[in-house]
Amino acid sequence: MSRLNELRMITRVAQMYHVEGLRQADIAEHLRISQATVSRMLKKAQDEEIVRTTVVSPPGTYGALEGALRQHFGLAEVIVVECAEDRDGAIMARIGEAAAHFLETTMQPGEIIGVSSWSETILKMVDNIHPMKAGKAKYVVQTLGGMGDPAVQTHATQLTTRLAKLTGAEPRLLTAPGVSQSREAKLIMLADQYVRETVDLFGKITVAFMGIGSIEPSRMLARSGNVFSSKELADVAEAGAVGDMSLRFFDIAGRPVKTPLDERVIGLTLEEIARIDRVIGLAGGQSKTNAIFGALKTGVLDVLITEKFTAQRLLAMAGLAPALEEFT
Repeated sequence: MSRLNELRMITRVAQMYHVEGLRQADIAEHLRISQATVSRMLKKAQDEEIVRTTVVSPPGTYGALEGALRQHFGLAEVIVVECAEDRDGAIMARIGEAAAHFLETTMQPGEIIGVSSWSETILKMVDNIHPMKAGKAKYVVQTLGGMGDPAVQTHATQLTTRLAKLTGAEPRLLTAPGVSQSREAKLIMLADQYVRETVDLFGKITVAFMGIGSIEPSRMLARSGNVFSSKELADVAEAGAVGDMSLRFFDIAGRPVKTPLDERVIGLTLEEIARIDRVIGLAGGQSKTNAIFGALKTGVLDVLITEKFTAQRLLAMAGLAPALEEFT
């Protein structure tokens, strides 16, 4: 009976704390026991499974989907957002909102933020960020060359400079084209003092926000002039590529697809991305699902922000389709 008496007391303490909302000091005074004893009993209540913790995801959040993606792909965090339509415009808007909140709540003072400035989804993120009064970043670094069509170039420049202003940082623009005409032209541009200063910051980036592209470039990137020709992209696809990050291509298994085109890109390499402490991938949509799957397989992403339709497709591609109902 002594054990039953002990369990009865533990249960009463747990009830007072978890149900009645009493503080440990009040429980100790009421029962004429020490606060240390109350603390031990509350721990015992968990050990004996008298108290069990249940986390219930509110409507519009997808804790089980996020957990399944975290576990399967070895990610630190996954954010799956609610989206009413499986349509690119709506998807980019919702992902952008979630990414803005993530940056606002997790940014540390002195951060050096890398940003792939030709991503429409990242542009949506910047549109949703509130000016930060505390926890200022140090630099916002453009991680892919920006020069191109002047009519479109302003988007990349404004994205970087606006993000810097919102986070209290200094912008570091990459004043060179994303794709040079040749390897020799790239080497000449990298010798420029201002280009070199920005490139030298790549190894100091503490958090990077990366768009994930399919082989077909985004509308913004296509209009910029910072793209390969249709023939070159067809050759990359034939080599097995399904997508890119910062114009660095990979296949469905996450293996880099190396071609001579790499020598013309002025921006982060996959190896450099992998060395960044936190890399956040922003992408969703039917047309990008294979690219996102391949990006996850590269192992360079720490956080994925996507929407529920793509999350379900990714799990299906991972062979978890029979269990999808329990994730939703």
